[in-house]
Amino acid sequence: MSTLFSLAFGVGTQNRQGNWLEIFYAQPLLNPAGELVDAIASLLNYSGGNQAIAITNTQASQLAEALKPLNTAQSALLTRLAESHRPLVATLLVEDSAPTSTPEAYLKLHLLSHRLVKPHGVNLSGIFPLLPNVAWTNEGAVDLAELAERQLEARLKGELLEVFSVDKFPKMTDYVVPAGVRIADTARIRLGAYVGEGTTVMHEGFINFNAGTEGPGMIEGRVSAGVFIGKGSDLGGGCSTMGTLSGGGNIVIAVGEGCLIGANAGIGIPLGDRNTVEAGLYITAGTKVHLLDEHNQLVKAVKARELAGQPDLLFRRNSLSGAVECKTHKSAIELNEVLHAHN
Repeated sequence: MSTLFSLAFGVGTQNRQGNWLEIFYAQPLLNPAGELVDAIASLLNYSGGNQAIAITNTQASQLAEALKPLNTAQSALLTRLAESHRPLVATLLVEDSAPTSTPEAYLKLHLLSHRLVKPHGVNLSGIFPLLPNVAWTNEGAVDLAELAERQLEARLKGELLEVFSVDKFPKMTDYVVPAGVRIADTARIRLGAYVGEGTTVMHEGFINFNAGTEGPGMIEGRVSAGVFIGKGSDLGGGCSTMGTLSGGGNIVIAVGEGCLIGANAGIGIPLGDRNTVEAGLYITAGTKVHLLDEHNQLVKAVKARELAGQPDLLFRRNSLSGAVECKTHKSAIELNEVLHAHN
C-alpha cells in the first residue's frame, strides 16, 4: 500500500488565467490510510511525489463511490464537491518538503489550523511567493488585476463589492473554526494559526500563521510567527499574553505553562513555566539582565538568552536605574548552578 504525508480534496477560486487564488479543504488528512491512497491514485493516475491535481465533477463523483467502503467522511465530502460550480483539486503530499504550488501551500496552512500539526511542525519554506496577494471581499477572493472591473460590475447592478483586506493570507475562520475557542475579532487570526481548545482571543489579540497557543489561554496581544504558547493556569487555566511575542525563521519562541506577558511587553526568547514579564518590558536575546537573590541583591549579570526556558522567573525593570532585573523562587546558589550547567 502507498503512503502519503497528507491528502485533501478542495474547492477554490481561480483568476481568469486559471491561476489559483485560494483553496478550501474541508477535511484534510494527515498520514491517510494506504488503501485510501491506492484507490485515489488509480482513479487520478497519480504517479507519485507532491502533486496538486485538478479534478472534474465526474472524477469527484467516481472518487466518492470508490471511497465509500474505505472512508465514509471523505466519500460524503466528494459527493458534495461533485456538485460544485467552482474548480476542484486533489492535493497529495508524499513528503513534508517545501511547497511548490498554491494548493500545496494552502493545504499546509489548513493542517495547522485544523490542529493536525503544531507550529513549525510542517515545512513552509518559500511559502510567500506561492500565496497570491488578493482582495478578500464579500464575494470571496478577487485577483487584484480584476478588482476594478468587478467593482464596476457590482455598482452597475446596484450592488457593492466590499473589500475587507488586501493580503496574501485570509482569515482563519473563513476556512475553519476550531472547537472550543472564543475569538472577539476574527479578522485578526490568519489561516495557518494554531488555536488550541480553551483559547480566548480578545479584540486586540492577533495570531499569525505558524504560531498559536496550545490552550487553554487568553491572548490580548500579538503572537507572531514562530511562537507557540503552552498550557497555562491563570484564572482557572490560561497563559495570559497582553504584549508581543516575536518569532520567525526557523526559531520557535515557546512559552511555557502559566506564563504572563504584561501589557505592551514582548519577548524574543523562549520562556519556561510560570514566567512573568512585567508590563512595558521587551526582552531580546541580547538584553542584559541583572539576577537578584531573595534579598534583592545582585548575583550576576547575564544576557537574557542564558535564561531561556528556565521556570519560575520574574522579569522587571528597575524604576530607578532602568536596569532589567530577574528574580526567581530558587536560591542564588541553585540559579548559578543552572546557569553554569546551561553554559
